[in-house]
Amino acid sequence: MYTRPATFASHFSPSTKLERAAGADMSILRLSTVLAVLLPSFWTAATAVRSSTLLLARSHSLPPPNTGAPLTAWAASLAAQSAADVTRVAMLAAVVPAKAKPHSKGRSFVPIAPGRQILSIPNYVARARLGTPPQTLLVAIDPSNDAAWIPCSACVGCAPKSSPSFAPTDSPTYRPVRCGSPQCAQVPGSASCPGGLGASCAFNLSYGSSTFQAVLGQDALALEGGAVVSSYTFGCLRVVTGGSVPPQGLLGFGRGPLSFLSQTKDTYGSVFSYCLPSYKSSNFSGTLRLGPAGQPRRIKTTPLLYNRHRPTLYYVDMVGIRVGGRAVAVPASALASFDPATGTGGTIVDAGTMFTRLSLPVYAAVRDAFRRKVRAPVSAPLGGFDTCYNVTGGGVRVPSVTFAFAGGAGAAVTLPEENVMIHSSSGGVACLAMAAGPSAGVNAGLNVVASMQQQNHRVLFDVANGRVGFSRELCTA
Repeated sequence: MYTRPATFASHFSPSTKLERAAGADMSILRLSTVLAVLLPSFWTAATAVRSSTLLLARSHSLPPPNTGAPLTAWAASLAAQSAADVTRVAMLAAVVPAKAKPHSKGRSFVPIAPGRQILSIPNYVARARLGTPPQTLLVAIDPSNDAAWIPCSACVGCAPKSSPSFAPTDSPTYRPVRCGSPQCAQVPGSASCPGGLGASCAFNLSYGSSTFQAVLGQDALALEGGAVVSSYTFGCLRVVTGGSVPPQGLLGFGRGPLSFLSQTKDTYGSVFSYCLPSYKSSNFSGTLRLGPAGQPRRIKTTPLLYNRHRPTLYYVDMVGIRVGGRAVAVPASALASFDPATGTGGTIVDAGTMFTRLSLPVYAAVRDAFRRKVRAPVSAPLGGFDTCYNVTGGGVRVPSVTFAFAGGAGAAVTLPEENVMIHSSSGGVACLAMAAGPSAGVNAGLNVVASMQQQNHRVLFDVANGRVGFSRELCTA
């Protein structure tokens, strides 16, 4: 198992409680988080939206390169993450929210940090404040989800007592959402209203291998340094069974009516972006930027597509892939947009999946083209990756990989070596950080542009103007 250097651990020792609160698991089979807040906290009114960039820190269960950790431990970490990605992609098939309409403007920068990926739990967490006076919480950020739920005090089966939870009785601005209200009607599935229209809106849902019971409520919410949403609607968790529910709570940034994006459309105009740090760093900063102000002016964009069968997901049209500057021969049908009749196929951008997954014919073509360009013996497969090389002493030249999206030549994103290869902790092995998607089922034709390939890029989701953009940016402090 990889152990943090003593200097790193001592520098961030005050974050131990937050690490537990974020649900960090120091097992080599899980990615873990340490959220270290080194700048002052802000609690602002919606009329005074301000920006804030905070330093975050990660403790790697997946060892960074050249740390000397055993190759077997590194391979086990990759295998566990690869398995989690498979489950994540399967989960995306069940995402069925509604589309929201954009408005207005505003800006905020929110700190984000990598988190565990257990089934469909997203990889990044942020600090939020809920209620009056504000109660500090950690929330998981998931761009491919519409859910909004918070663990509440006295919840049975929620996170340990060391993890922050919300106490509605301590906030005079909290109010339950009643049955018969528009918000109650937006809850996925069917809400339970045994007490009639005046009763609290209660509901039961499944999430991964878990089930939970919650009551819909409203209170003032703000992400770190952001504007206050005076009546944010969320599920107040009361009973949880199973281990799939994020212990920190969840803020979905999908396009359904209860997502953070939709509930803040009048403040942030249905626009957000994030910049994910490289897996190679122990100390890093990553940001979630809310609103149209402050977004990159020079950015490569491609149209955002709407799939009525999976309306919360961010679909784009990938039209080609190049390896080492040369177009890969891929069947046109394999890169085609999703099927309008069934919603299957197509390409999505998802930060909750770690390694890019390409449909079988696309991956096979890219892998073979990559191997031809490298011109070095392929080592034995490791951690779920089938294209690995012995890089001891150098000598392996890694070609660039370019994803071409609809929108002309300007919509092509060329990935440097650090987004293409993942290096072992021992420094002796490196693997192509992509894999094939499922061979059968509803996701057999789906391509997922994942977080490894997004690292050190500003990824823009401009729902208001129907576009997704990519801009190279150093996200590591």
